[in-house]
Amino acid sequence: MGLSSTHHSPQLPSRPPIWLSQVEADLSRGDWRAPDAGAVNFRVYAEKWVEERELAVRTEDLYKHLLPTFGALDLDEITAPRVREWRSERLRTTGAKTTVAKAYRLLKGIFETAVDDDLVSRNPCRIKGAGKESAAERLVATVAQVDALADAIGIRWRLMVYLGAYGPMRPEELAGLRRRDVDPGNLVIRVRVAEPERTNGKRAPGETKSDAGVRAVLLPAFLHKEVRQHLAWFAEKGPDGLLFVGEKGAPFRRTSFGRKWRRARAAVGLPDGFRFYDLRHTGHTLSTRSGATLKDTMVRAGQSSEKAALIYQHSDEERQRDVAAGLDGMVRAERAKHHDDDPVHHKGKPTGT
Repeated sequence: MGLSSTHHSPQLPSRPPIWLSQVEADLSRGDWRAPDAGAVNFRVYAEKWVEERELAVRTEDLYKHLLPTFGALDLDEITAPRVREWRSERLRTTGAKTTVAKAYRLLKGIFETAVDDDLVSRNPCRIKGAGKESAAERLVATVAQVDALADAIGIRWRLMVYLGAYGPMRPEELAGLRRRDVDPGNLVIRVRVAEPERTNGKRAPGETKSDAGVRAVLLPAFLHKEVRQHLAWFAEKGPDGLLFVGEKGAPFRRTSFGRKWRRARAAVGLPDGFRFYDLRHTGHTLSTRSGATLKDTMVRAGQSSEKAALIYQHSDEERQRDVAAGLDGMVRAERAKHHDDDPVHHKGKPTGT
């Protein structure tokens, strides 16, 4: 009997192993990433993230609140439990809910980009409501106090005080104003750019805080003389000349102006917590009292909102002239009411809204 040879094929599994199926599923969804993709130092990544966005105001949150805890870790080592533990420690140690909320938003923003860069698969910042902050009561100066601040800060900077209050313009917007942006005849200032100062002291020209920041600001009539005098005495020459420069003709520094502001604030008797930025709230308050709608105020201040109710409201240039005229009347009435040569009438505590 002859021998019959049979060929035995290797037995193949009926389905691929589970790990291979998972890889295939991840690839089909576009979720797959290299196993060591998250082995990137958080400090290096975060510093680059902040620098690329020129967010000088966030560097304090980065170095004071995030790096001491996360600076030595890689991105993929920062987990949701670690973030929760960090937030609890910050709240317990500092008691500053607003500051912790800002630092949390910064951390979340960094990791949103890390997810987009395929360095981590999921954002570890998943605490509901942790990035929200309760708005503190805003300090609002009186008309007399704004006048006193303008007097105390010196003639070179008094228009900046008035534009901060009655523009109302942000400090970085004031820093970017050029002579060509000012129409003294019609009392219109066009805000086109913002120039925040970075921690190294250099300006970072760029876009305004939002699209609404690019706007024409119609000033109240009582500022006519202030605008003309400033243009004649202090603004740089030429259409591209800066509106505000220091005593030596260079762009003003935040630190040097800050010293002037603090001295003026103390001379007027305003509390330490009253910031230059708070001048905007004086303008908001007076504009509202003069009949401005919410949309009028938003257009004037360069604020944007996604609330559907505001989409259907409109505030054109003619309406802004009405708002400026109403603001002019409010300030003139307050000045007449509180007019007194005694400087004590210019002092006191600001009100809160």
